[in-house]
Amino acid sequence: MGNHLTDMAPTASSFLPHFQALHVVVIGLDSAGKTSLLYRLKFKEFVQSVPTKGFNTEKIRVPLGGSRGITFQVWDVGGQEKLRPLWRSYTRRTDGLVFVVDSAELERLEEAKVELHRISKASDNQGVPVLVLANKQDQPGALSAAEVEKRLAVRELAAATLTHVQGCSAVDGLGLQPGLERLYEMILKRKKAPRTSKKRRVRPDTFTPTEYCDT
Repeated sequence: MGNHLTDMAPTASSFLPHFQALHVVVIGLDSAGKTSLLYRLKFKEFVQSVPTKGFNTEKIRVPLGGSRGITFQVWDVGGQEKLRPLWRSYTRRTDGLVFVVDSAELERLEEAKVELHRISKASDNQGVPVLVLANKQDQPGALSAAEVEKRLAVRELAAATLTHVQGCSAVDGLGLQPGLERLYEMILKRKKAPRTSKKRRVRPDTFTPTEYCDT
């Protein structure tokens, strides 16, 4: 499964001409269960997948409360170490990041933490909402969402970055709906937030009359 990583890396404008779909990129270490989660959302059943060599993309409609739902254009990008430098080609101008973690593979959580912080703090991704999916909650010894949040130091991400950690399982779909609902809320909150003004503000303690005197 999967396509080769080429110049097909998306931009938000190609999927949101009229706010029809939200562009979301799913990333994480290899074997975290990214593709299985994608197919659970798409087909409503567990699909045993093979490691993604490039990327998969699916359009998924998620019901949200009493509304008709929202469409996500989801890009699932391979997590092998050699592919990670290419993540930024897919996350550029995205609406939201979904970082998937194998919560039962404790020995790789530090590696996951490094990659999460690297991609979320990249200049192109400043302020992009991040949903961390603590996958494989059905496995023995899996850490809870709260424990994963602590291990990944999610709260140490940029102050302007909205985040949420959600426990889930690709096997039974547990946690996926509330996780995506929260991601949607964070994306909307960011879109509605006023842009920071770039005009220079004069601090009271640095004001001098000459700055405002006519010459």
